[in-house]
Amino acid sequence: MKIKSVSTRWFWLLAVLLSLGATATANAEMKLEAQLIWGTSDDVAADPLHKPVDADVAAKLKSLHLQWKNFFVVERKEFTVAKDDTQSVKLSKDCELKVKNLGHGDVEMTILGRGKEIGKIKQVLPKGELLVTGGNAENSTAWFVALKQLE
Repeated sequence: MKIKSVSTRWFWLLAVLLSLGATATANAEMKLEAQLIWGTSDDVAADPLHKPVDADVAAKLKSLHLQWKNFFVVERKEFTVAKDDTQSVKLSKDCELKVKNLGHGDVEMTILGRGKEIGKIKQVLPKGELLVTGGNAENSTAWFVALKQLE
């Protein structure tokens, strides 16, 4: 009987420790990467400093069946956001993001274009997934913002 009592105590102690670890993970900082991407049907980027997007981002964009066949990174930035905090990220002179960590893998991303809010999206962002939004630009091109949670 005494053995059962000791093992029951260990079970409950382990359960409490595991739940504390899960809570800490769910409420921890999120390490994120934001990319400003240019979509075009041209074979080369208009700016030689712009490089093709990584394979995972290209696959995601191509799976959306967009009209553009090439995608180039204009700017890429890594940053962290604590739970319930908001981080501002400037991706170009005209494009800024405000990313809020809502906890439990949820984010709210506000996109500012030339200082004015042009869009807001709230979504669960599991590690390895991309949140992508964008819009049309001049000369039959487009801009996109891709946000992903890093390991």
